[in-house]
Amino acid sequence: VRCALGWACWRTYVARPEVETARQLAIGVLGNSLSEAGHREEALTVVEAELSMNRRVGASEREMLATQSNLASSYEAVGRVEECLRIRRDVYS
Repeated sequence: VRCALGWACWRTYVARPEVETARQLAIGVLGNSLSEAGHREEALTVVEAELSMNRRVGASEREMLATQSNLASSYEAVGRVEECLRIRRDVYS
């Protein structure tokens, strides 16, 4: 159910401009719901897209750090430990 709600949220807001908060939140909801449903590879793809979008729209440092932390967790969940550690070092330095 959570995964379906994540996709529904994303479909609702995907057509809006990237700078709109609703769209930015929707991609985060999708990534989190995929991860919690055990779709870790798909969640990783979504979090990578979220980070890319955040860079394009000039997201705040706080938002960037949160997304990078989520990306590190996603890398860890799929067994990409070295990439996880590299990002965590960047986030906490």
